[in-house]
Amino acid sequence: MLFLRKISIGSFYKSKYEIIIMYWTLELASKLEDAPWPATKEELIDYAMRSGAPLEVIENLQEMEDEGETYECIEDIWPDYPSKEDFFFNEEEY
Repeated sequence: MLFLRKISIGSFYKSKYEIIIMYWTLELASKLEDAPWPATKEELIDYAMRSGAPLEVIENLQEMEDEGETYECIEDIWPDYPSKEDFFFNEEEY
């Protein structure tokens, strides 16, 4: 994911845009699968730190814009997160 964040520099309120690149992989996002949903950004960061998630997960969570919203599931953070149906695996056959 690519985000632009407006930041102020100097005392004259000049601004520039900072490019924030967050990347999620299946392995990184899966570290949040068992998080206590629904959760706020701060709760997710706390969970990631306590559960020993890789530093990239924590950095990605910290880079998210926080408007005090509550995230209901991993898809709210990474919309491309695959569901069990995406794997076309029929557990009843085995």
